[in-house]
Amino acid sequence: MADELRQELINRHLITMAQIDQADMPAVPTEVDSYHSLFPLEPLPPPNRIQKSSNFGYITSCYKAVNSKDDLPYCLRRIHALVFAYDFHAGGETMMSRHFNDPNADAYFTKRKWGQHDGPLPRQHAGLLPESLIWAYIVQLSSALRTIHTAGLACRVMDPTKILITGKTRLRVNCVGVFDVLTFDNSQNNNPLALMAQYQQADLISLGKVVLALACNSLAGIQRENLQKAMELVTINYSSDLKNLILYLLTDQNRMRSVNDIMPMIGARFYTQLDAAQMRNDVIEEDLAKEVQNGRLFRLLAKLGTINERPEFQKDPTWSETGDRYLLKLFRDHLFHQVTEAGAPWIDLSHIISCLNKLDAGVPEKISLISRDEKSVLVVTYSDLKRCFENTFQELIAAANGQGSSI
Repeated sequence: MADELRQELINRHLITMAQIDQADMPAVPTEVDSYHSLFPLEPLPPPNRIQKSSNFGYITSCYKAVNSKDDLPYCLRRIHALVFAYDFHAGGETMMSRHFNDPNADAYFTKRKWGQHDGPLPRQHAGLLPESLIWAYIVQLSSALRTIHTAGLACRVMDPTKILITGKTRLRVNCVGVFDVLTFDNSQNNNPLALMAQYQQADLISLGKVVLALACNSLAGIQRENLQKAMELVTINYSSDLKNLILYLLTDQNRMRSVNDIMPMIGARFYTQLDAAQMRNDVIEEDLAKEVQNGRLFRLLAKLGTINERPEFQKDPTWSETGDRYLLKLFRDHLFHQVTEAGAPWIDLSHIISCLNKLDAGVPEKISLISRDEKSVLVVTYSDLKRCFENTFQELIAAANGQGSSI
């Protein structure tokens, strides 16, 4: 497996397993309904609880938690007395933190007046994002809106603080459905979907603002007083297709717009993103093929570990040292406790993997097992060892399920 992918997966695992010391953070609840092991993903609200979310208008907090029903991690978003559960993506960061966390990026809009430039304009790869990355984001975000709108719903959270980035360019939209719950009025006789078309149009405007902010590499660019200046920056640095897409999304139209309308502007770039996704999938499949046997070998070692050196079984303290179990003990020594002629430990992973594969397959190849006092040598086949291994483990399983004599 590639080192970069391996390190990314390790980091995700570490984040997934992260826990807090309850004594250091007593404000974090130990359990919420069927969720436990809460870990804050955002700074906790201040003790005075005056600060409110700029998106929802309520005090919010966000946690990683484990569901006791399926033992999987989830992202819990607490808003007032409501808790929303979403899939947890370890290592994800918001678009805000990835691309809009540099206060110097706003200097072009905040420190200069129109027409007065102290230096060169920001350029791609020199202060601005590459256009290929922006189109990669556009394809994913428009695809998300297309899925939501096709279902007759609206996103309503197309905002850099609610767009998650995992890996290098993979996007996910967080907090979808929150506004539908917060603004629902059960006393209304009107159809709650009556305003959905209006919300969908607002989604397209929000998408346009996100794209313009990415093109300017600054949230200041989407402020009304900076729009002309921002569009000049886009015109100078990016293609006419990107400029036209932004104008289409942000300009009032005389008709209802659809996310499908921007597909011609995306054009062949869609196939570029599709090819990139398929190539990424091919790389991951190749790495998976290299690692696919690890689970099988781990199960063999786990089963072997339940047998070797068991202190007592069926009230027999010598159980692991007699019969088939003794052969398996000697096989364990053959796997892990080899020494050189000088008596130094001989460590060879290929030897361990080869022997485990032969055990799993039950090949007729013979193997010499030597006792620790070197007074006994037993010659057996891997087929014999596999039979001993399976019979012994099944004996343990039967006792664990209450089918054998009680210990």
